[in-house]
Amino acid sequence: MKVLGIESSCDETAAAIVSDDRTILSNVLLSQHDAHRPYGGVVPEIAARSHIVHMDDIVGDALAKAQLQWSDIDAVAATTGPGLIGGVIVGTMTGKAIASALGKPFIAVNHLEGHALTARLTHAVEFPYLLLLASGGHCQVLAVEDVGKYRKMGGTLDVAMGEAFDKTAKIIGLPYPGGPEVEKRARTGNPKRFTFPLPLKGREGCDFSFSGLKTAVRLAADEIAVDGALSDVDIADICASFQYAIGQVLEDRMRNAFADFTVRYASRTLVVAGGVAANQYVRTCLEKAAAPFGFTLIAPPVHLCTDNAAMIAWVGVEWMKRGQYSALDTEPRARWPLMQ
Repeated sequence: MKVLGIESSCDETAAAIVSDDRTILSNVLLSQHDAHRPYGGVVPEIAARSHIVHMDDIVGDALAKAQLQWSDIDAVAATTGPGLIGGVIVGTMTGKAIASALGKPFIAVNHLEGHALTARLTHAVEFPYLLLLASGGHCQVLAVEDVGKYRKMGGTLDVAMGEAFDKTAKIIGLPYPGGPEVEKRARTGNPKRFTFPLPLKGREGCDFSFSGLKTAVRLAADEIAVDGALSDVDIADICASFQYAIGQVLEDRMRNAFADFTVRYASRTLVVAGGVAANQYVRTCLEKAAAPFGFTLIAPPVHLCTDNAAMIAWVGVEWMKRGQYSALDTEPRARWPLMQ
């Protein structure tokens, strides 16, 4: 079984073909970072127009790199939400058109489920498992019980973890995308120079809060800036101190998640997914927190942590195995929670 996946929920135009034996036959991605960098973040209108311009070529490249013909495709899966609605519409309509023309099943994929199930593609992880889904737009702790079956254990009360990284980068003048830049600068910084708050640390539950941490970074930057500018040392120290605070919060919140999860499930597998999962410091902190509870951390390869179409195609495979498809009148959604 071979499924074509299409992803266009934000600022990557992507297409991939994945088989049911977990082989990624092709995985093509066009990043729009250069187009959005002058604005310090994603501009929805620019993103949508870029998807329209490039989608057909990206899908064609995916087919060519897989060395397949259209007749070899068994189904088409496309991100149908959540995301920037303009881009979601482009990907959804492209997927529907291809499925209709080929007379093949169409699977409307929840973008979050793409991240949630990536570890099953890359590591053949068995259900159930504990999942930390952390990206620029989402931060959730979930018990993944099966395809389409999730129990939310915690989530952010304000901004997502990835957004906190990106906003911190913007505050101190680092280029977009900010998360990788913060991690890079933090490697040479002093994590103890600034004492940033640790929101919700010590409280019950698995919820997160990052808005106050982001504000603290702004206050610290304003206090030490000279003529509105920060030195390279200042930037490195802010990044290191911010990342240290993130790690402390993560360890505290996830310890509660481990304790809760072990009451209900025998599994001791922790999966981290989403763009923030590419951060090596975050992975190290999670491994440290997981060890006393006997959990093993599994993280997809870095290139499959950020948005991509291979994860969308894999969700299509998972639903195809269960004989469940989507109607061609399925509507794109800007919002689409995993828990129905």
